[in-house]
Amino acid sequence: MSVQLQPAPRQVGVFPNLIARQTETLVLKEKVLSLTGDSFDIKLANGQPILKVEGKMLSISGRKSVYDMQGNHLFDIVKKLLNIHTTFHVESPQGQVLMEVKSSFKRKLPFVCAMWTHTDQLPVLGSKATATFTSTDGKQDVLEMKGGWLDYAADIMDKTTGTAVARIDRKLLSGKDIFFGQQTYALVVAPNVDMALMAALCICMDEKNNEK
Repeated sequence: MSVQLQPAPRQVGVFPNLIARQTETLVLKEKVLSLTGDSFDIKLANGQPILKVEGKMLSISGRKSVYDMQGNHLFDIVKKLLNIHTTFHVESPQGQVLMEVKSSFKRKLPFVCAMWTHTDQLPVLGSKATATFTSTDGKQDVLEMKGGWLDYAADIMDKTTGTAVARIDRKLLSGKDIFFGQQTYALVVAPNVDMALMAALCICMDEKNNEK
């Protein structure tokens, strides 16, 4: 949890109250066998919860609603259907599109690859996603997410400056986690960057990775 990222030169995001003041590491855990669809607790590395994500079990679009810890509905994450490239919208409770995420993730490798024991020797497939949104200062931001497939790691880069604004690192902790579907993510967010939007990107990556 000691990774440090350089501060963004300006505030990047749409939720001022959730802008990181220093490099922050968030931990996202998927609840096992949730009765309400995929649900996540998002906490800081010290255990302090900052966001709640609730999935809609019967939603065709896989809608997920994100709340702050005061119960305020911040936004929904919705998968758009009938797009050539997988596309997600982050929408306000009123339906306004706050961020669009388009992915060009490649297909999964056969399961046999999971038997490899040295991750530095894995024949990794790449993954890529692009997010566009307008920050509170009125500037349109374009972020690009690139990363390895099997270790579920990704850097989120500002396309204008070429600097990392966040980093996602997903690791399977044990065989039990694999069999019961529990997934844990570490999300490192640079200072001056919106932690809620970066968490939304992490959730989009999870959704795409788990497509059949």
